[in-house]
Amino acid sequence: QVQLVESGGGLVQAGGSLRLSCAVSGRTLSWYAMGWFRQAPGKEREFVAAINWSAGKLRYQDSVKGRFTISRDHAKNTLYLQMNRLKPEDTAVYYCAADPQNPLTAVVTEDEYDYWGQGTQVTVSS
Repeated sequence: QVQLVESGGGLVQAGGSLRLSCAVSGRTLSWYAMGWFRQAPGKEREFVAAINWSAGKLRYQDSVKGRFTISRDHAKNTLYLQMNRLKPEDTAVYYCAADPQNPLTAVVTEDEYDYWGQGTQVTVSS
């Protein structure tokens, strides 16, 4: 059984930074594609960033390009999302997800992911 646990969320002022972590247990995530999604109040969950197993392929939502960086540490079995220059519109619950079926791809489609964390709240004040 794969378990994903996010941490690192919180309240930050606009322009600030946060680093989210997603610790994976149960299996090594080395051969998984991984991703971050978010859901703001009253909105659908949306793609934020994705990374393939080797970290050689990265994908980002246009609104976070140049501000967010996705990375992974195989030795620590952990996925990260470094978020800089945060904006109030980044406020959402952030979820990490794992896709064991498409390890060579940075998967952007929510339906492709099999495992999800419980989410961590990020609130950006203006």
